[in-house]
Amino acid sequence: MNKERVMIFIDGSNFYHNTKKLKNKGYSINFNKLVNKLSENRTLSNSFYYTALLDKDYNLNQYDKHQRFINELRKIPSFSVVLCDLIKIKSKEGKFIYEIKGDDVHLAHDLLIGAFEDLYDVVIIVSGDADFIPVIKTIRKKYGKKIGNGYFRSSSSYKLRQVCNFSINMYKIINEIIDKQK
Repeated sequence: MNKERVMIFIDGSNFYHNTKKLKNKGYSINFNKLVNKLSENRTLSNSFYYTALLDKDYNLNQYDKHQRFINELRKIPSFSVVLCDLIKIKSKEGKFIYEIKGDDVHLAHDLLIGAFEDLYDVVIIVSGDADFIPVIKTIRKKYGKKIGNGYFRSSSSYKLRQVCNFSINMYKIINEIIDKQK
């Protein structure tokens, strides 16, 4: 019997905000270990990480670090980085706030196209965003695909987990996917 084909979709902003405390403690996420752990006994078709390039005029050092991070992700087999838009918004206080735009719609689009083109049997979405519920319901009903939700309890939608076939508490696997920074 053939192994199930799995695709992994990672909401980069959600992932970053839920793991940045680890970085402050001297740890880094090993994304190769992450996709292998999430894939388990399935065949990994591809994994996607949705993010945006930082504003190099705002902080060149952070921009350079992020560029190195993206370049390292691109070296992982069957791993794609999807770059979305970064918009700069001026707050009432006069400070600038940056937001990634288009990441959710790109992720939802790629989920749907993957189901339509039969590129996977199982998909794991690492996000806590309930906005994915309609596309998940459609994919499960129309294409019969299994969908899992990798979630961080602090930013997770209970409703999102409920519409999925299974869920994975990312905090429970975090020790298996981190490396001590040098």
